[in-house]
Amino acid sequence: MHRNMLRSTWNCQVTVRRFYKKSHCRVRFAPSPTGYLHLGGLRTALYNYLFARSQNGAFILRIEDTDQTRVVPGAMEQLHDDLIWAGIIPDEDPIREGPFGPYIQSRRIDIYKEQVKLLLNNGSAYKCFCSERRLEMLRKEAVKERQTPKYDNRCRHLTDQEVKDKLKRGEQYCIRFKLMPTPEPFKDLIYGDIIYDAQNEGDPVILKSDGFPTYHFANVVDDHFMEITHVLRGVEWQISTPKHLLLYKAFGWSPPQYAHLPLIINSDNTKLSKRQNDIRVEHYRKDGIFPLALVNYITAAGGGFVRDKGLSHCYTYQELIKQFYINKVNVNSSKLNPDKLLEYNRLEISNLLNNEKNHKFLVEKIITMIKQTFPDRASDGTLHLDHAYIITTLRWAQNRISRLSDLVNTDMKFLWIKPAKQENCIDLKYLEMVDMLTKKLESLDDNSFCQESLKMYLKEFAINNNVPFPAFMKTLRSLLSGLKEGPGVAEMMEILGRDATLNRLKRNAS
Repeated sequence: MHRNMLRSTWNCQVTVRRFYKKSHCRVRFAPSPTGYLHLGGLRTALYNYLFARSQNGAFILRIEDTDQTRVVPGAMEQLHDDLIWAGIIPDEDPIREGPFGPYIQSRRIDIYKEQVKLLLNNGSAYKCFCSERRLEMLRKEAVKERQTPKYDNRCRHLTDQEVKDKLKRGEQYCIRFKLMPTPEPFKDLIYGDIIYDAQNEGDPVILKSDGFPTYHFANVVDDHFMEITHVLRGVEWQISTPKHLLLYKAFGWSPPQYAHLPLIINSDNTKLSKRQNDIRVEHYRKDGIFPLALVNYITAAGGGFVRDKGLSHCYTYQELIKQFYINKVNVNSSKLNPDKLLEYNRLEISNLLNNEKNHKFLVEKIITMIKQTFPDRASDGTLHLDHAYIITTLRWAQNRISRLSDLVNTDMKFLWIKPAKQENCIDLKYLEMVDMLTKKLESLDDNSFCQESLKMYLKEFAINNNVPFPAFMKTLRSLLSGLKEGPGVAEMMEILGRDATLNRLKRNAS
């Protein structure tokens, strides 16, 4: 990432503090490396980050990879890269490390095994020898009876001798946690008082037969040893919180405070789906969306911010941190508005363009995009990629585009590449006039090659040579851009510049 992109990403960052007093706020974002980072995950990371910064606390990235069968190679690195791109910089993570590492769960297996022993010794957990076949039969029977599938806690009641006999025979086992038969209420910082009876689920597995912990167990153990003070996560995990609180109670640990973020939904009220390519952070990056535009898009959907209503503004991270209040987050689903994203991106393009320090970054980004879009032209050296020209063009186009990728669409590609020759599209009777016009335009200097002067010049030329103005302009537009409709011809000439304009007219008129 280019250093000049300060406003979009780096202006928000606070010098990393490597060690924290226990009283400090500590939050974590704990994704699984099973795929790409999508908008829901980015929202969770963002709100944790803003909350930590608003409390002068620490933001931790922890990778939860206990389900090794679902780990996607390279997903962790891509996820970390997407967070950095978005301006969400962890204080502690698998790369930066910190005083509470390792920050990847698969490297903490010994810690989990030691903690399981504590629960076995105090009677809060037990060995379960039930086979996959028996568990599947229980599930099918529950479905048949139209009941919620759950474990029947059979192995909870094995005698010590029965356990010894099974171990002696080499039977495989997992470790299950004994759920208490009473509800475990808690106060959600967003939803208020919550009561859910975890006993309805049956005793959960906390350590699988392969020696890896389950999500619930590793989650609680890691939050405790990493001294997490607040857990901000999606509302889909709210139902698991009583189970987590019972684990804290079994260990004799103090739990963190919990806040569950509402669902994010599409503008048509449907749920976001991982099968939607357009919810991937990577998709927005490739599409020319800027970090702060995407961040503002997310914050506009779910509440949590005290700000002036109706103000069209792309907020910086410093502003978002000051505005953020966890108790202001909506309890209703957060509805995305795609039009808002494009509005924020237009604002951010304008903000970046107005700061000359960002120009090199913008030019490099646009050049890369153009070369990727027109690979054949990139190799023959015919692309129009001068630094000053690109900035001038972007200033002209900023009110016409919503994302940088719009600069290479069908209506804009004339800015970078010469159109194909128009032999079959041009009225031959005007070609002689084009040749005459080209020779006259050669006499104009760069200062005279501006829209207003050119507009008057073209009108005078058409009148003096008895040429129908609309038809002649249509011919010139086609020669310059290959378009039937588009910007005015004088405007097009000005943005292309004197040399490119003359070159294209000569090329097609010859």
